Amino acid sequence: MIEAELISSLQNPRVKNLVKLRDRRPRNQQGLFIAEGYRAISRALEKDVVPTEIYFCPDCFLGDNEDALLAQAQAAGATLFELSKHAFEKVAYRDRPEGLLAVIKQWNHTLDDLQLSDPPFLLIVEAIEKPGNLGTILRSADAAGVDAVICCDSVTDLFNPNAVRSSTGVLFSMPTVTASSDEVIKWIRQKGIRTIATTPHTDILYTDTDLRGPLAIVMGSEQFGLSEKWLSACDTKVLIPMAGQADSLNVAMATLITLFEAVRQRPSPIHNS
Repeated sequence: MIEAELISSLQNPRVKNLVKLRDRRPRNQQGLFIAEGYRAISRALEKDVVPTEIYFCPDCFLGDNEDALLAQAQAAGATLFELSKHAFEKVAYRDRPEGLLAVIKQWNHTLDDLQLSDPPFLLIVEAIEKPGNLGTILRSADAAGVDAVICCDSVTDLFNPNAVRSSTGVLFSMPTVTASSDEVIKWIRQKGIRTIATTPHTDILYTDTDLRGPLAIVMGSEQFGLSEKWLSACDTKVLIPMAGQADSLNVAMATLITLFEAVRQRPSPIHNS
């Protein structure tokens, strides 16, 4: 039996705080973030990430599995609150809310926390600006089977609601570290991991480059690409050829292309989707 306090007022302090958690400063001050939707919350629970609170609205449910998920979350220790439809629409950040929103504690992994495979396979991203791209990059990294994603000199926030949403729950399973470029360059060299950067300023095709062995693929920001610091630090620079008028690809798309060329070359237990 699900037990939950009913909240209907838009002036309720909990409702007001959920709206605040859309913004980075309140998120960081409270050490919390929000994840919305059945898939994100179920994947969090699968990875033993237990929300501190879950807010739900039966009038917005899309299926028949929500009650079981709520019962699972409550049994794991989450506190449940039922919201009126009006109140839920106030706190939801999706255009079509599913009636489920969780408040979850932030985490902070370090480079030393990472468990690397043999040989290591990493993705490094520098100064990604758009949270939707960051979430999509996490999905691509997960699909390619990388050990971890390392975010250097972050512009956007890993716990931005749009990053959480576009990751489709992969955020809870993909080891992700935020660090400065200087820290990461030093660490990657100590580990003996070769770095590959994509740039239009080379004639070496990404498909003609050996992407086996200890490897980190390094991708730059949407607007400026990789900084001179990273271009100088990387062992090899490769080109993704383009035939049209566009002078660059979306960073999430370029990341996906490069990752899966590495997957093609590397022996790995990738399963069919």
